[in-house]
Amino acid sequence: MYDATLFFTEQAKKQSSILQDLALKNKGYYLATIHRAETTNNIEYLANILRAFRQIQKPILLPLHPRTRKVIEGSMLLQEIIKEANYLRIIDSVSYLDMLLLEKHASLILTDSGGVQKEAYFHRVPCVTMRNETEWVETVHAGWNTLVGTDSAHIVAASNILPMPQTEITEYGNGDAAKLIIDILCQNEY
Repeated sequence: MYDATLFFTEQAKKQSSILQDLALKNKGYYLATIHRAETTNNIEYLANILRAFRQIQKPILLPLHPRTRKVIEGSMLLQEIIKEANYLRIIDSVSYLDMLLLEKHASLILTDSGGVQKEAYFHRVPCVTMRNETEWVETVHAGWNTLVGTDSAHIVAASNILPMPQTEITEYGNGDAAKLIIDILCQNEY
């Protein structure tokens, strides 16, 4: 996964104009994603997350997943919360290459996504995970990821503290796993 993130981030630098198109400054915004069924299927969870976004006094970019958009469009409560979120900027969902650049240049990532948590670490961007558990506990132990659930106060508190851990997660390798695999295969002729 690290190899792929590095490779496609380089491709994104050549092919994506998302930062210019949205007039985003490097490290000048928070990036948020909300798409998991466990979040979007629970109006209270989603409302708590959006209430937190309303309280955060930093620009938050939210590429909106179609499922999340559908739930918001069907709820007057959620629409009202969003109207009062002065720093929240909602855009349509974006391509993978665009997303990689948005992740790389964010100063903080707020997410309920498993993959985005790990990509946040790959880009060395602190992450706030709006879930009660994570597949990537090593990112939490290394200080790159804060697990907060869907409580508004916890999300806001975590977003106000931007840790810059120095702890590397060695289990992810150096981004050269594909080369190492090829070298091993070439050494073992059949």
